[in-house]
Amino acid sequence: MQVPKLNFENDFDLQIKQDKDTFFIYDLVRKNWFLLTPEEWVRQHWLHYFRFVKKKNLSSLILEQKLELNGTTKRIDLLVTEKTKPKILIECKAPNIALKQIHFEQIARYNSLIGAKQIIISNGLHHIFAEHTENGYQFRKDFE
Repeated sequence: MQVPKLNFENDFDLQIKQDKDTFFIYDLVRKNWFLLTPEEWVRQHWLHYFRFVKKKNLSSLILEQKLELNGTTKRIDLLVTEKTKPKILIECKAPNIALKQIHFEQIARYNSLIGAKQIIISNGLHHIFAEHTENGYQFRKDFE
């Protein structure tokens, strides 16, 4: 399977296996193999970034958690916590998906329930960072 090189400074040792024509990627947090979709490729890069570059414990990384929003069940892509409090909420899109206003609105709705201080929208090639303040979201070049 051909996967794109993503826009991360580091290269990560991602475990990929093939079963016939299907590819899977190993998730360190969920300790299981998952179908290697373009979105999962991006999510696993962020997971490895926080684990190996930012030195976060695996227990501080939450993936695919269910969320009830307006009577429907949604799933967050990745939440980074600090002392069990939400810190950074990440919404992952496939690399071929251009990041748009609707994606920001999606993660902002999710964050209205979660309350993370920062949000990231990423397709692996482009990353948008914002911080939640008293005056709404302030876009930034990076995150803390």
